[in-house]
Amino acid sequence: MKVVIDTNVLLVSLSSKSPYHIIFSKIITGETTLVVSNEIILEYEEIISNKMGTEASHNLISFLKIAPNVILKEPYFKWGLITSDIDDNKFVDLAICEDAEYLVTNDKSFKTLSNLQFPKVDVINARTYKMLLENKIIKTQF
Repeated sequence: MKVVIDTNVLLVSLSSKSPYHIIFSKIITGETTLVVSNEIILEYEEIISNKMGTEASHNLISFLKIAPNVILKEPYFKWGLITSDIDDNKFVDLAICEDAEYLVTNDKSFKTLSNLQFPKVDVINARTYKMLLENKIIKTQF
């Protein structure tokens, strides 16, 4: 499964004590393919460093750079689909560019994408994605 994961979801999935740890665990085991861009990596690094410390951030970024199931790509087109928080467009653009199965986020600004016929982006929240990974559901929209 190829996904783009918003920083807020990655952050809550890192701790082994988190109910959402399965999200990060599936990346570690290679069962999920994570697609990132340089801009997303920089945001991950900044937010994880602020919330969990420099060492945790460094370890995460080092892992993402060498993991065979982490794809580093740059979007070739900027869609500009989210106007309420334009910084979130980096996740949308990458999901479209790489034809990701899901864009996983808990951010409400992504809800505007559910009304679009084209380009189609399947946005789901962390809870739904967790259930999907646990095989408790087939597919549900955000």
